[in-house]
Amino acid sequence: MKKTLIAVGVLVLAMGVAQAQQLTGAGSTFDYPIFSKWFGEYGAAHPGVQINYQPIGSGGGIRQVTTGTVDFGASDGPMTDAQLAASKIKLVHIPIVLGAVVPVFNVPGAGDLRFSPDVLADIYLGKITNWSDPRIAKDNPGAHLPDQKITVVHRSDGSGTSYIFADYLSKVSKDWASGPGVGTSPSWPVGVGGKGNEGVSGLVRQLPGAIGYVELIYALQNHMSYGAIRNAAGNWVKGSIAGVTEAASSMKKMPDDFRVSITNAPGATAYPISSFSWMLVPVKAADPAKGRVLKDLLSWIVKSGENEADSLSYAPLPQNVAEKVLKTVYSLQ
Repeated sequence: MKKTLIAVGVLVLAMGVAQAQQLTGAGSTFDYPIFSKWFGEYGAAHPGVQINYQPIGSGGGIRQVTTGTVDFGASDGPMTDAQLAASKIKLVHIPIVLGAVVPVFNVPGAGDLRFSPDVLADIYLGKITNWSDPRIAKDNPGAHLPDQKITVVHRSDGSGTSYIFADYLSKVSKDWASGPGVGTSPSWPVGVGGKGNEGVSGLVRQLPGAIGYVELIYALQNHMSYGAIRNAAGNWVKGSIAGVTEAASSMKKMPDDFRVSITNAPGATAYPISSFSWMLVPVKAADPAKGRVLKDLLSWIVKSGENEADSLSYAPLPQNVAEKVLKTVYSLQ
């Protein structure tokens, strides 16, 4: 009987450890490609650890982590003061990578296109409705621009990618700033919605005359045309790791809570729709065993995972930011 109790006790203990090493996360679709790589590699190097992540959009990730439904969230838009105050759990933003949001389009015969900031904003405001519009033509001399209606595509779910895009539009357009404004689910004046980066890219590919916005890696993976944008320095730039890195370098001091915007950053080659992306993690884990695994995972991301960021068209954290992030990670309980 005693041996049976011991055996049962060992089994229960083993089950408890295994359960403690199963982390769940949800949120950003922007981060999903690199999370898939990181979490697979981390799990392979740490037998028994499983990390299950659901790319449901930044808004969904924020909702789930603030209610304790998941062990961590992920968002490309920082939480607001009101969201942090309403959260049942005290959370901290942990920057993990930087990325670019690019305007993708499906305009047969148009080739490469350029979008000045005011034109891009007015397309999404519904003020420019045809690809033959003179303002688009002015930015694209010599381009074949058909007499075709523009179909605007946006995210239908709460999205950090939308937050980045709307944050940029608010900085370059007074009408956008005083209208839809900034948020993960702005009130879109026109257009059709697609769920996730996959939904937006799918609709743009299916609909001739469509324009949308997705994270750079989705445009590259789907072989989609994406436009150049005139940056704050007046230069035409396309989304790239180098352009995102220069945008990040404009930030001279990272705030202690890591909530910062780098859209429309200065710099000759800075890409204007760039952003940090964050994991949202509890300051004190409800389950200490899970907390230790999450802390180790975050440390591994900063020390090792960052080296793989550029292979998936993300920019790694600047060194000074990475050092600051590690100090925050080590302070987690």
